[in-house]
Amino acid sequence: MSESGEQTRITPGSSVKTLSGVGPARMKLLHRLGLRTLSDMMRHLPARYEDQSAEGAIANLLTDNKTVGSARGIVEATRWQQGGYGKKGRFMATLKDDSGTLSLVWFNAGYLREKIFVGQPMRVQGKCRAFNGYPQMANPKWELLTEEQLEARPAQGARLRPVYPTTEGLSPIVIESLIQEALRLVLPQLEDPLPAELTSAHNMPRLAQAFAMIHQPKEEDDIKAARRRLAYNELLLLQLGIAMKRAYVARKQAAPKLTTSDAIDRHIRERFPFELTESQDKVIAQIAGDLVREQPMNRLVQGDVGSGKTVVALYAMLLAVAAGKQAALMAPTELLAEQHYRSIGSMLAGSNVRVRLMTGGQSTAGSLQRQQLLDEIALGKAEIVIGTQALVTDAVRFKELAVAVVDEQHRFGVMQRARMREQGEHDAQGRKRVPHHLVMTATPIPRTLSLTVFGDLDVSTIAGKPPGRVPAQNRVVGPEKAGEVYDYLKTRLARGEQAYVVVPMIDSAGPGSDEEEGEGNNSAGLRNVADTAKMLQQVLGKEYKVAQVHGRLSRDEREQVMTDFREGRSHVLVATTVIEVGVDVANASVMIIEHAERFGLAQLHQLRGRIGRGASSRRPLCVFIAEPTTDDALARMEAIASTNDGFKIAELDLQIRGMGDFFGTRQSGMPPLRIAQIPEDLDLLQLARRDAMQMVDADWMLTQPGHAMLRKVVTQQYGEALGLIDVG
Repeated sequence: MSESGEQTRITPGSSVKTLSGVGPARMKLLHRLGLRTLSDMMRHLPARYEDQSAEGAIANLLTDNKTVGSARGIVEATRWQQGGYGKKGRFMATLKDDSGTLSLVWFNAGYLREKIFVGQPMRVQGKCRAFNGYPQMANPKWELLTEEQLEARPAQGARLRPVYPTTEGLSPIVIESLIQEALRLVLPQLEDPLPAELTSAHNMPRLAQAFAMIHQPKEEDDIKAARRRLAYNELLLLQLGIAMKRAYVARKQAAPKLTTSDAIDRHIRERFPFELTESQDKVIAQIAGDLVREQPMNRLVQGDVGSGKTVVALYAMLLAVAAGKQAALMAPTELLAEQHYRSIGSMLAGSNVRVRLMTGGQSTAGSLQRQQLLDEIALGKAEIVIGTQALVTDAVRFKELAVAVVDEQHRFGVMQRARMREQGEHDAQGRKRVPHHLVMTATPIPRTLSLTVFGDLDVSTIAGKPPGRVPAQNRVVGPEKAGEVYDYLKTRLARGEQAYVVVPMIDSAGPGSDEEEGEGNNSAGLRNVADTAKMLQQVLGKEYKVAQVHGRLSRDEREQVMTDFREGRSHVLVATTVIEVGVDVANASVMIIEHAERFGLAQLHQLRGRIGRGASSRRPLCVFIAEPTTDDALARMEAIASTNDGFKIAELDLQIRGMGDFFGTRQSGMPPLRIAQIPEDLDLLQLARRDAMQMVDADWMLTQPGHAMLRKVVTQQYGEALGLIDVG
C-alpha cells in the first residue's frame, strides 16, 4: 500500500515480490533464473510438456505406468524402511480420499521423514501402477496443501502440463504456480505492439493469447502457434532495430566523399607484393563503390584465415590517404596490432605515407613520446594509425578520420566499436560527420547470423585463399599419444620446419593464473606454458630452442620472442591463445594443441590458421590432443578434423552451440534470442525481415500513431546495442 492508502498498481514491470509467497529467499532463487519482473515470469517458457490425465479420485487413476496422474487426499500412514547392505532405504506413505487408498514410495529419500506426516493434506503427481492390489506411485512429485486447497475442486480433463527450467530450492510446482499467477495479473493489461492487421495476415494469435496458449495449452497445436508468434515477435523487433539503424545512417550521418581513378588504383596496387585474387578484386570494387558516396560505408569483410583481408583493408585506407585524410585500424590485441603495423609498414616502405602504431603498452600515458604521437594524429600528420582499443580513448583526436577499420570486431564491446565512429561535428544539413566503417573477421559468419547479429552491415566475402597455400593435415589423438606426437615433432624440426605448441594456461598458479587467455581455470593436470616448455626442451635436447609467449609479457619481450622465432633463432614456440590472431611466420608448419577439447571450434580453426602461411610445398600438420567428455566437445573434435573450410566450420559451430552462444552478448552487443532458434527459424526470420523493411520504408522512425508502442519496445530492447537511443 502507498502512503495515501491506495494500492500500488501492478504492471508487467512490477517486481516478482508482488507474487504470493515470494519473500527474500524465494526472490533470490527467482533472480538466479533471471526472473525479476512479472514480464520475466511470463517470458519464462516451458522447457517441455507432460501429458497428464485429469486430477481426480484415487479410484479413477490409470495404472498403466505411462500416464501422469494427479490426486489429493490425507496422509494416512508413513513408514521408513532401511535398506540392507548399505542401501539408503525408502520412505513409504499412504494417501486416502473418499474413493480409495494410494500407495506412495520414494527411494533414497530419508529427508522426507522430517517433511511428510500423518494427517497432512497433500497433492501428488506421477505415473501409477498396480501393486499388491493398490495403485502405487514411485517417486511422485508432491505438494502439501492447506485445508482450503484440499477441498478445492480439482482441475477437470486431461491437459498438457508445462515443465519449466528451474533451480535448486525452487520446485517445478512452485514455479508453475507463480507463473500462472503472473499471467492472471499481466495478460489482461498486456498491449500488443503489432498492428492487428499484421498478425491477422500472418494467421498469428495476438500477444496475450500467445502467452496464454504457450503456458496453458489445450493441445499441441496451441504450443506450435504460440511459439511461432512469440519467435516472430523477437525476430521482428530485431529486424526493425536493424532497419531503423540503416535508415538513420542514410538520413542523419555523412562521411567524407572519397575519389578513385585508374591512376590511384594503379598506384595503390603497386604497393602490394602479390597480385590480388579475383575475389579480393571484387570486394575492393564493392568498398570503392561505398567510399565515393557521402552515405557512410558500413561493411563487413569476411574471409577464411589467410584469405588476404588486410590487403583489402589497406586499399580502403590508402584511398583515404590519397584524398588527404586519415585512416585507422583497430585490432583486439597488441600482438595483432603489431603484426598489422609490421606488414603494412613493409608494403608502404619507401612511400610518403606516415604509418603510426598506438597501443596501451607502447608508452606511458602523459609521456613525451605519447604526446608527440597524439599531436601527430590531431594535426593529420599521422595518416594511417594502427592500434588497439587505445585508439578510442578520449585523448585521441583525429584531424579528419575518413576510414575506420575494426579487425575481429566480435572481440570488442559494442561501445568500443561505436567510439571509432565518433566525430562530434555536424555538416550544413545537420548530418553527423562520421568515418566510413569497415569491419573484418576471419570467423566467417553463417548466413542466418549475418541477418541477425550483423544485420546492419553490408557483407562482402573473400572466397578461397591466395595461391600456394597448402591445407593442413588434421589429427585428433588422445593424451596417451602425446609422447608419439612429440617424438614425430623431432622429425619435422630436423627438416628445418618450425612448430607451435598451444596450451590453455600460462602457469600452474591455479584459478585466475591466466585471466587474459584460456578459460582462467587451472584444473589438475592442465598443461601450462612454463612446464610444457621445460618438458619440450628436455625431449628435444639442446639442438632445438624452445621459446615461450603469452599475454603477460611486455611488448618488448613479446616482440623479441616473435622476432627470434620469425628469424629461425628458436624452433618451437609454446604459447597460449595469444597467437590466435596476428602471428605470421612462413616457416611454421606444425601446430600441436593440448587440451583441445577446452577450446571453441572457431578458436581452434583460427589457431590452425597460423601454420601453412608460407609458399612451401611442405604439408602443414595440426595435431589436436584431446580428451572430450561431453557430446559438444566430441562434436567439436569431429568437426575440426573433418574440414579446413572456415565457412563450413562456422556452420558446424552454429549447429553445435546454437544461436545463443555463437556470439556472447558482450561481443555482439545484442540481447540473446530467447525463443527464436537459428537456423531452424530461417523462414520466420526472412518474413520478419520483409515486414520490418516495409514498415521502416513507410515510417522510418516509427512515429506514426499505430507504431508508438512498437517504437518503444524496439528502443528499449535494441536501442543501446544498435545506437538507436539518439534516433529522433
